[in-house]
Parts: sequence; structure tokens; C-alpha cells
Amino acid sequence: MWRRSFSSSAGAAASALKDKKWDALVIGGGHNGLTAAAYLARAGLSVAVLERRHVIGGAAVTEELIPGFKFSRCSYLQSLLRPAVIKELELARHGMKLLKRSPSSFTPCLDGRYLLLGPEKDLNHSEIAKFSKLDAEAYPRYENQLEKFCQFMDPLLDSAPPESSQGASPATFGDRLKDKMHKSMFWAQLLRQAAVLGQKDMVDFMDLLLSPASKVLNNWFETDVLKATLATDAVIGTTGSVHTPGSGYVLLHHVMGETDGERGIWSYVEGGMGSVSLAIGNAAREAGAHIVTSAEVQQMLINDSGKVDGVLLSDGSRVHSSIVLSNATPYKTFKELVPDDVLPDDFLRAIKYSDYSSATTKINIAVDQLPQFKSCKLNHTHAGPQHMGTIHIGSESMEEIHLACQDAVNGLPSQRPVIEMTIPSVLDKTISPPGKHVINLFIQYTPYSPSDGHWGDPVYRESFAKKCFTLIDEYAPGFSSSVIGYDMLTPPDLEREIGLTGGNIFHGAMGLDSLFLMRPVKGWSNYRTPLPGLYLCGSGAHPGGGVMGAPGRNAARVALEDVNKPLK
Repeated sequence: MWRRSFSSSAGAAASALKDKKWDALVIGGGHNGLTAAAYLARAGLSVAVLERRHVIGGAAVTEELIPGFKFSRCSYLQSLLRPAVIKELELARHGMKLLKRSPSSFTPCLDGRYLLLGPEKDLNHSEIAKFSKLDAEAYPRYENQLEKFCQFMDPLLDSAPPESSQGASPATFGDRLKDKMHKSMFWAQLLRQAAVLGQKDMVDFMDLLLSPASKVLNNWFETDVLKATLATDAVIGTTGSVHTPGSGYVLLHHVMGETDGERGIWSYVEGGMGSVSLAIGNAAREAGAHIVTSAEVQQMLINDSGKVDGVLLSDGSRVHSSIVLSNATPYKTFKELVPDDVLPDDFLRAIKYSDYSSATTKINIAVDQLPQFKSCKLNHTHAGPQHMGTIHIGSESMEEIHLACQDAVNGLPSQRPVIEMTIPSVLDKTISPPGKHVINLFIQYTPYSPSDGHWGDPVYRESFAKKCFTLIDEYAPGFSSSVIGYDMLTPPDLEREIGLTGGNIFHGAMGLDSLFLMRPVKGWSNYRTPLPGLYLCGSGAHPGGGVMGAPGRNAARVALEDVNKPLK
């Protein structure tokens, strides 16, 4: 089903590409590219989306790799998708159905204890109190503070940064005045929000941004398992440790989302994460966008005046447009798709030396039964609360996470990997056969180029997968024997299959030196690029990674400003 969704008429669709000059082309049918296409088409532009693979979605994709089992192959949970995108594109009407998880987190311990957390305050208090009454009292205050910080961040996520240092200034006096007023209003609004937050909270906010997650959490709590459970949000998708300065921001980034208005609540999506992309794609098509799969872009076309004139496809076809939005990574866009000697040397140097490193591996597993955790007395053959949310394996202390990171620093996959396990089929009955289940493992830390082997070696790959399964066996005896089959994506696989440079799931690191006015590089944070007519609309642009839709929406709005089209 998923493979056929957009490729059945690919031949006719591809031939139609060459018959006209499009108002806008979007390179990459990931969720951000589709979001940009939807907004551009709703404004009345003729838009074509060019997707290299046979299926749309990019990293937010569902694929049936084992008969009867549909995997969210890369991204696997929904929370960060911006409320404005969900509302304005009417994604519920277009088929997106969210499945809330409660409890949302389960951390088993080898000593027989466990920690459940979720949206229910009473549950959180009683669960944390098993370890520390002081922590049980502190936890609501911690959540309230993070919610304040998220509210402060909201307007920043939904607007383009007030970039001022790039290219030529606006041509007319009126345009220059409008530009200055826009920037002044942005900073004035930010100052008003800071005043509302207050000096104490602003200092705490800066402390969170600049500090290691370990410092932040140590200042709040005393219980190892609670701190470790929360700390996984600070390192997920990164190569850093809980002791890395700035990891506190990544923690905030992963709690700033919501589900149906409930802050910080992550959900499964019925049909897998590909349903998010399909819903956005449906909204784009309804608005008139033309989506073509198996259409790989080989290079940008540049006209005699030095502006974008469309793209050259790998089959030799030329597709013309004066506007191109790239949902590819910054490295792929500027180093591989733009012809040589077009972009400034200092810009290319900054793109080349941005951090695209990754230590993430995703394993998608088909099993014939649910894992039975020996620390949990609620075990039975059907799903219990311990199966509903994210299951943290190998995360009983922050030091355990740090040691796993240190292995990767030394060039080795973690001896005891940090594993986030999810079992979406306990809530979503559409993705696995009756009585069987789909399990996602999001694993750290796995270097792109291990010093003790190679990810292209089937024996080496299998040995690492078995290491992960064996670790799970320590918490859930018999797990390994329940595995029917699996699909593993290491950093090189993520780069090759999904187009993620270095295997980085965020299109580039989310360090403080590569956020906001610094993303993707200093001077080019507002989706425009040094090549006139080319815009960046993927996760490598502000506000960064995750299934947010914000880069796609914001980039489309900037492009529409430049062509003076109103946004509908």
C-alpha cells in the first residue's frame, strides 16, 4: 500500500514535468518539502515535488519490509509537528490520526524496580516517590518550568529568523523600511516575552541552554533512574554525552511539542509515521501540487544571470522553474546539487565544516509476542502499561549513558547501548498481524566508521544487532527468541537510503553554534541562500530537526514574500 501511494502514475507524472515552466520546484518529498509545497500551492503557485525514492516521506515514512508488518522506518513518534501546520493544512481531514500514549515512559531496572511516567500527575508522583519523595515533589515544578520555556520558544519556531547580514539590501526605500520594521517588531516581541518570563526564569532558561543536561537534572533531582530517563531526551540523535555543554537545549527541543494541545505528550500515528507525510501530501495535492516519486535531482540549473532556472534530473530531463526549495541536507544541497563556482567560498567552507556526525542506529523488528519484563509484576500476554510508551533500556543512570557515549568517542559501538524501545502495535492495530507486534529500537551510540569493523560487513552488522537483543534479554528474558525478522539502519544506511548526510537525523547537529541565526550557517538563517531563487526548507534550516513542519512552512512564507504572493 505504502509503496504504491504516489508511484502508480509516476511515468505520466514525470513526463508532465517537462511540459511547462513551474512557479516552484521542491527537491525532496520529506514532510518539510511536502509542507512547503502545500503552502506554495495554496497561494496559487504551480508546484512540483521531486522525490528520489519510490515513496514519499523522507525520514517520516512507513514501509512494509516484512510481509504483514509496517514499520515507521526512521522517525517513529509524533509530537513536534507544529499546531499551525496541523490546523492550517487540516491534516486530520487528510487522514492523520494520533494515538496518545499513557503511560508515556517505562524504565525497567535490573534490581527488580521500575519507573513509569506519563501525563497523569498522580501516577508520576506515586512512581517517583518509590525512589524519592523529594523528587516526587520537585517533578511538577520541573515540568512547569520547561513548559514556560517552551511557551517562550513557540513564536521563534513559527517565524523566520530576523536575518540582516546577507546579500544586497532591499531595492526600494519602502522595502528597506518594511524590512527594518519587521526586524524591530521581532526583537520587540522577544523582549516583551522575556519581560513576562521574568529575570529569574530567564537566567534559568540561559542555564538550561548552556549547561550539560547532567548539571540541569542534578540540580533538580537525586534519583539516578529518574535523571537517566529524562536525560535520554538530551542526547537522542546526537553524538554528545549527558555531560556535553549545551545538551540541555536538546532536552528542551524534545519536550516542546504537543498532542491535541497537551504539551510534551508524544503519540503514535495510526498507520505509522508515513501517515503524517501522506496527510501533508494529500493537502498539497488538493491545493494543486504535483508530486512525483522516483525523480532524482542531479543538479541545479543556473541561467545566464546567475539565478536558479530549475533542475536537471538523473534521467537527463530538465525541469524549469525560477524558484527551487531544497528539502535535502545543507551539505547535499550546496556541495552536491549546486554547480561548482556558483556559491561564495566562505559559505561553502561553512557548509562543509558543519557538524553532520551521527551515532544513531534504528532497528525495526517484527516479533511474535510482547516482551515480558521481569521487573514488572503486571506481565501478561496482552499489552500492559509497561508496553504503551517509550521503554528505556540501558538507561538506569546518567553515568551509564555517558559510558556508552565514551565507547563511541573511542571509535566503538557502545558495549551497552542506550536503547529507546517503542511498540506502536499495542495501540495501532493496522501495522501488524493479530497477536504479533512491531517494535522500534532507537539505539546509541554507533559511530559512522567503527574502528573495529565495518557496517557493510553482514557479520559485523548481525553481531551488533544481537548485542542489542541480548541487552534487552537482561530486562525481558526471551526477547531474542521472539524476533521474526528485522531491518537495521546504521549511520551510513541512513545516509544512503534516506539522504541524511553523515546519518544525522537532524540534517546537522543541534548545538548552540548551529541554531536560530546560526542555522544552517551564520548569515543565511532565513531560508534564502546565496544563489538567487534557491531556498532551504528542510531540517537543516531553522528551527531544526524532528518532524516539525516548521522549516517547510517558514521557507514557503519567505519564498512567497519574495514573489509577492499572499498566503492563503
